[in-house]
Amino acid sequence: MISAVSLLFHLFIQFEMFQKKINTTYIIPYPRAAIVTQPVDIHHNFCKLKPLSPEETLEEQLLLESIAWPETPSLPSPLFMNSSDPAHSTFTILPRKREGQWQIGDKLEALIKIHDLMGRPKKYGGDVLLARLHNPTLGAGVAGQVVDHLNGSYSAVFSLLWEGSAEVEVTLVHPSEAVTELRRVNIEEPDRIYFKSQFRSSLLTRTTTCNVCLRPTEPVCNYTDLRTGEPWFCYKPANMSCDTRTSNYNGGSKASLTTMEKLFQSGVNMKVSIPASGPANVTVFPKQKGQSEVSSSSVESEPSGYYYQGVWRALGGTTVHQFNTSSAITQCLKGKVVHMYGDSTMRQWFEYLNAALPDLKEFNLHSHKSIGPLMALDYANNILVRYRTHGPPLRTVSVPSMELHYIANELDNVVGGSNTVVVFGIWAHFDNFPIEFYIRRLMSIRSAVVRLLSRAPGTVVVIRTGNPKPYTIHGAFVNSDWYTFQRLKALKAIFKGLNVHLVDAWEMVLAHHLPHSMHPQPPIIKNMINVLLSYICSPKGG
Repeated sequence: MISAVSLLFHLFIQFEMFQKKINTTYIIPYPRAAIVTQPVDIHHNFCKLKPLSPEETLEEQLLLESIAWPETPSLPSPLFMNSSDPAHSTFTILPRKREGQWQIGDKLEALIKIHDLMGRPKKYGGDVLLARLHNPTLGAGVAGQVVDHLNGSYSAVFSLLWEGSAEVEVTLVHPSEAVTELRRVNIEEPDRIYFKSQFRSSLLTRTTTCNVCLRPTEPVCNYTDLRTGEPWFCYKPANMSCDTRTSNYNGGSKASLTTMEKLFQSGVNMKVSIPASGPANVTVFPKQKGQSEVSSSSVESEPSGYYYQGVWRALGGTTVHQFNTSSAITQCLKGKVVHMYGDSTMRQWFEYLNAALPDLKEFNLHSHKSIGPLMALDYANNILVRYRTHGPPLRTVSVPSMELHYIANELDNVVGGSNTVVVFGIWAHFDNFPIEFYIRRLMSIRSAVVRLLSRAPGTVVVIRTGNPKPYTIHGAFVNSDWYTFQRLKALKAIFKGLNVHLVDAWEMVLAHHLPHSMHPQPPIIKNMINVLLSYICSPKGG
């Protein structure tokens, strides 16, 4: 029988041989860490991403093609004057395709025409636009679907879902010229957000820079995870072993990333409303018998849900029940173990349940509140809720390196079953990296989800997506909505067809009247929790 040590050594050698195939040299003195000379990676020059199988390579290529954003043509100087200007742009609600009044079930379409700062119509697409249909009095709202016609015009398509007034709102998030710059920075400056680790040995303490993208200036320590293959590296501290690493934390960011600051001006061309040319609202009547609905040729998919009287109603799936009392939530979770993994937007859910359930008592695990691990128990009702942050990259306070756990590894340690709920949300810390890094992380998690559902089919698995948020020019290069939206599309494609449930935080934030926030406000979180609990407690998810 092969010993555990022999097997571990064999795995290291296998990994080393594979890396050598892509021109990488490894020196591996210890099982937990390695000193390496920095290779030139096939992606983004100095980023060393997780190797893929031929099947995964093809899947990634097809996925990248499916979410490819339109390219912006080269423009004469000054570029800013040729860029999209919301003040000169307009949207127009198109007439109903059939005679008669707008009715519930119809598709309403608004034509958006983009002009530049000189007032000239644009001839190409690629702008980032958000659209919403809403009625503040009714507490109603639904996200619109934007179609790029690649000629400077766009269609925003809305489902009419309530009676009464419905007002169209269109926002320019970024001009197409800004997207070009966002794309460039992710390729040329993927290390613009950097991380630090502290190393301690006897009387020595040193700090070095860490990342998945480290420029080849000095030897590095390799902290690639053996089970998932997820890469992570730190510059090797002088005269110290790689095994002396004790912590990881956010190191900071580069100050100047672009000479195109004018493309990222709040109130000018970043997250600014586009005015209507004509009425911005319509009146919707009840559906009439014998009168067919007006459809749209622009889009085929439906929104995931909508708000009415401040309550989220799902479309085409699970009925969202209202868990308005602590006893209702307790009854739903009775006898359940809930595992939560992800970033701080996932931790919000743990905090919500902890505050909403008086009998759910949090244990003091002497861990940092923003990182975890966190655990709360309702002994009488046999409810256990746990939270753990995802593995690097992680822009946080100092966290012990031993607490950096990858979601895929955590899922492999979950027994699963009908009384087990797994919830994860992983997105906010990946926006500023090449999207391939995110795709490969999701592939690892998906493999672990498949293994979990294979051994325990009754396990409920729920995924929280990313959401829109406000930001300054610096924030745009960290968490632009364009970055998040691209990763949202990748996440939906990767988990499509699996027995998992999505909480579409993107649409739930976009459709709500409250301002966008990285950490959505309590009314939105309450609706998200209602969706989560409806997945857990509704018979057969219906």
